Amino acid sequence: MSSSLALLDIAVAIAFVTLALGQILSMVRLVLGPTSGDRILALDTMVINALGLIVVLGVHQGVQIYFEVSLLVAMLGFVSTVALARFVLRGDIIE
Repeated sequence: MSSSLALLDIAVAIAFVTLALGQILSMVRLVLGPTSGDRILALDTMVINALGLIVVLGVHQGVQIYFEVSLLVAMLGFVSTVALARFVLRGDIIE
């Protein structure tokens, strides 16, 4: 039983590191992105990485509230990405 807990701890640590690295690389793309489309995609990728970090944190701590928080963050991330893309393409969000 203890070996499965050790494997879970290793998997959670690897997930934290890879998601944090993805978040850092997305921040670099956000700053250096040559076009506004690249910046919008970087923001969307940052939302996805943040979702992954929240879920992995929930697995690590064994608390289920993080999964509900991740659903709220996913909805807000989707709406904000669509609104930002519409603003860049059309100049307004609501017609």
